[in-house]
Amino acid sequence: MKDDILILGIESSCDETAAAVVKNGRTVLSNVISSQIELHKLYGGVVPEIASRKHIEKVNQVIESSLEEADVTLNDIDAIAVTYGPGLVGALLVGVAEAKAISYATNKPLVGVHHIEGHVSANYIEHPDLEPPFLCLIVSGGHTHLVMVKDYGKYQIIGRTRDDAAGEAFDKVARAIGLGYPGGPKIDKLSKEGNSKAITFPQGHIADAPYDFSFSGVKSAVLNHINSCKMKGIQINSADIAASFQESVVDVLAKRTVLAAKNLGVSKIALAGGVASNQGLRAKMDKVCQKNNFSLYYPSPIFCTDNAAMIGAAGYYEFINGTRHGLDLNAIPNLKIGQR
Repeated sequence: MKDDILILGIESSCDETAAAVVKNGRTVLSNVISSQIELHKLYGGVVPEIASRKHIEKVNQVIESSLEEADVTLNDIDAIAVTYGPGLVGALLVGVAEAKAISYATNKPLVGVHHIEGHVSANYIEHPDLEPPFLCLIVSGGHTHLVMVKDYGKYQIIGRTRDDAAGEAFDKVARAIGLGYPGGPKIDKLSKEGNSKAITFPQGHIADAPYDFSFSGVKSAVLNHINSCKMKGIQINSADIAASFQESVVDVLAKRTVLAAKNLGVSKIALAGGVASNQGLRAKMDKVCQKNNFSLYYPSPIFCTDNAAMIGAAGYYEFINGTRHGLDLNAIPNLKIGQR
């Protein structure tokens, strides 16, 4: 095997069309993202059919741009890594079809990558000292998981949400207080203007599963608070609601993560997923990790949201571990972590 391995990563699981070239799993030579956020804002959320059509329009462009930015050609690439799940099936199919076409045309190996495992691997890009084993809190619009990263490509789910994902709750609460889509960044920004102790919102507890999460209760509590204010003629303070809601969510995320780390004897904790860019969550995790002498890792915001550099990073470790997929690779919208 040659000294440097170049992976072309392709990501199209939701509303970002992205391509990247990654060297040896850690060095990003290019990372091109075409976002559809402004388009989907018109509808208050991602419209799958529109997302799929926009991926078709953009996928060739972002791949060409990523190769040009990295100053390489397809001949220099060692393998093509692509997200094949979980995600929106139509969106996933665009990336998978593109990756298979390139693999066939160039006779380069094809490596399917799990989207959430890609988010975990984003931490390798900026933290050369981070190696498994470590505990990872994965927080996004569709997932909230506590995962033990035993080795590269080897994961054990320790805890998960029983209902809404944290990011989904952020979006729904943002919509309820009139912030619109995407909700997470807007609540994070507004919360800085509010009092996080103004309203006490509940934190879900699962009696027989101390590492699991539940966010449907806090979401309902916010809606009930808003309705109660309207009925009583009390002025609604959106900043206080945002701050108090965010405090409730990040507090329970931090508590479960620290509890798991202590009980598992883990000293390294990583954050992953779109909500990992939330400033409130980062501040809370920084505080509790310092208090308990844990090392904390998280990616820059550009690598927290959907991107192809993380797929290239994850694809590298799958590639050197011998993972290869044939041209029968298909999109799996409900792909589970660790599923191959």
